[in-house]
Parts: sequence; structure tokens; C-alpha cells
Amino acid sequence: MANLLVLVRHGQSEWNEKNLFTGWRDPALTEKGKAEGREAGEALRELGYSFDVAYTSALSRAQETNRLLLEELGQPNLPVIRDQALNERDYGDLSGLNKDDARKKWGEEQVHIWRRSYDIPPPGGESLKDTAARVVPYYEREILPRVLKGERVLVAAHGNSLRALVMVLDKLSEKEILDVNIATGAPIVYKLDDKGNVLSKDILIEREAH
Repeated sequence: MANLLVLVRHGQSEWNEKNLFTGWRDPALTEKGKAEGREAGEALRELGYSFDVAYTSALSRAQETNRLLLEELGQPNLPVIRDQALNERDYGDLSGLNKDDARKKWGEEQVHIWRRSYDIPPPGGESLKDTAARVVPYYEREILPRVLKGERVLVAAHGNSLRALVMVLDKLSEKEILDVNIATGAPIVYKLDDKGNVLSKDILIEREAH
């Protein structure tokens, strides 16, 4: 039987709605974001999925999405492990700024480089490469061994921390990962073999990624 790993990006946060760089800041979910968390749980429940353990970040928007999802699944008391290794990418000096204002300040091209390059961080922040340097070892040390033992594992985290995992799972290059966006509240269901290689990948909810 294939091993189960499900990744879910948190639902829309208040700062997503306001078009602000968020990173390690900790805004709450919007009502839409809460609904997305419940929809994710409903989609998993309808397909008969359940879990043995959930992992999430140290940030409340991921934790709340995880809680709502598990409630919808009928597993509100599932063990949950929280770790800042799964936090969103730190946007440094961009954190809290409106993305349009940042473009006016630094220029469209520079902000695009910070957002979409693999290894160029914004001032005081992390690149995707930096984010992967904490997410991937945590996955290999803490999460993957449990998946390979046959535990059904849910990871509720963030756009960039999950992109780092997708890069490894899908064996994408540094260039290929730049074109990958992960939608809020849309479960990505991976079935893995006994070495951690992907047998199948299924995105349960079609939603536009921002």
C-alpha cells in the first residue's frame, strides 16, 4: 500500500487579502480563509482520508487552517506537531509592506527578483533557497520517516515552505520551482513508495494561486 502525505497551504489571511508581504508576521485568517480550511477538510473527508499525525508551523494562520480542516474531518484531537522550521519564508524588510508600495520604492524588476528568484533574498530576509535549507532537513528528519512507517501525515504550512517540499518531492530544478504556485486551502495528496519517491500526486481543489 502507498504511503500518504498531504500538503495544505493555509487559507487566505488578512494580509493576503490586503496584498501585504507577510512572512513571519502573524495575521489571522479572513472569513474566506476559514472557509477554505473547512473546504480542504471536506474534500479530504469525501475521499475517505484520515490521518495519524499533523505537522504545522509556529504561525497561527497555518495552525488555525489545520484545526478547521481536522474538525471538518472529524479528527479534532489528532496529535499536532508545531515547528518554526515549517514557517513561511521570512520577507525581512518587505514584511508588512503592500506589494504595490514595495514596487514603487524598489522598482518592479527588483521586487520581482526578490519574489521569484531562487537564491536572492530581500533585505533582511530569506530566499527560497534559505527557506528550503530549514524545511527540507526537517522533512527528511521528522516527517518522512513517519510517512515511511505507514503513518498518514498531514502538513499544514505556507506557500514557500510547501514549495520547498514540492521541489524535493517532484524533483524540480531551481528554475522549474519558480513557476510553481500553491493555492490556499487546496490539499495536495501525495502517495509515496517505500523510498519516499512519488507514485502519484493529486490536487483536490482547483483554486487560483496568489
